[in-house]
Amino acid sequence: MYIKEIELHDFRNYRELHTSFSKNVNIFLGNNAQGKTNLLEGIYMNAMARSFKTSKDKELIRFGEDFCRIKTVAFFDDDEHLTEIVIDKGGKKGVKLDGVRISRTSQLLDRIFIIIFSPEDLKIVKDEPEKRRKFIDRELCQIKTGYYSDLSNYKKVLKQRNMYLKEEIIEASILDIWDYELAKYGSRVIHRRREFVERIDGISRDIHSKISGGRENLQIEYESNVECSGAAGDIEGKFYNILEAERAADIKNRSTGRGPHRDDIRISADGMDMRRYGSQGQQRTAALSLKLSEIKLIEDEMGEKPILLLDDVLSELDNDRQTYLINSLGGNQMFITTADLSGRVARSLPEGKVFKINSGEIEIEM
Repeated sequence: MYIKEIELHDFRNYRELHTSFSKNVNIFLGNNAQGKTNLLEGIYMNAMARSFKTSKDKELIRFGEDFCRIKTVAFFDDDEHLTEIVIDKGGKKGVKLDGVRISRTSQLLDRIFIIIFSPEDLKIVKDEPEKRRKFIDRELCQIKTGYYSDLSNYKKVLKQRNMYLKEEIIEASILDIWDYELAKYGSRVIHRRREFVERIDGISRDIHSKISGGRENLQIEYESNVECSGAAGDIEGKFYNILEAERAADIKNRSTGRGPHRDDIRISADGMDMRRYGSQGQQRTAALSLKLSEIKLIEDEMGEKPILLLDDVLSELDNDRQTYLINSLGGNQMFITTADLSGRVARSLPEGKVFKINSGEIEIEM
């Protein structure tokens, strides 16, 4: 599995770009604000049908233009496949796979597996719970059929329920409809998240032990405000009962207080809460262990090596962690953005291509 080439038209700061990539390592070298991350964003879009930087698709269009187009040729399932995404200034998005328009962007998922490393990911341990929920959701949308749909439906029902809670007159029979739907989709989300966290707990513990030289024992736990033991069906009944019991409080607060939209992950080392008491170095090591566990999980679940996007993450790591990261990624296609490539890291990278990027143009290709 690898990205063979990409073509961009009026995407971010790229007017026109058409280039091919190495199956191994691709380094985008250049100063800040030249378009390195934008190129990663284009690659990510064709696998996930959305940006990792913004939820507003129209922001991807080059300033002053009416639409943008992103096309990639990728190799998977023993053949080459063309993906094309067009976004107009109204935010409308059209997607084609091998020339055939698809009706749901979720149809892009589970074709190409991509993991992105960014400086923000290194803050996942100490940042707000939303960042850790996104970490789980981004991965599950790729590897678990139906999760994207369940999560999307949960968010839609949650939005509708919260809007109804703001009405002057609230009827119990109508609220009951929303509660039933929220419990149905929410229980599936909770069940899948719990399974995911249980898997990465063991994987990340082994990785963290290697990075830290065995000095710390990492533990990852899913923290739900809904009893999450048992199958999804068991969770559904418990969640519905909680929603029913909490109706008075929800009506008073005009929002839904319980559910997977408020869940979190507890990350600890030898029982110490890393978010509150871990040093910056400990937090970054834990975050790196979590991200590397994603790679192992995809390889185990899907039998594929995911494509890796490293967005200026090397500059955020010390030499030892840089070397460990690079040495852990052999066999994966990599795209690395950086303003400067140190000799030590460069020597540890497999053979590949280096692209010098300046103002949305590739000046030098080596």
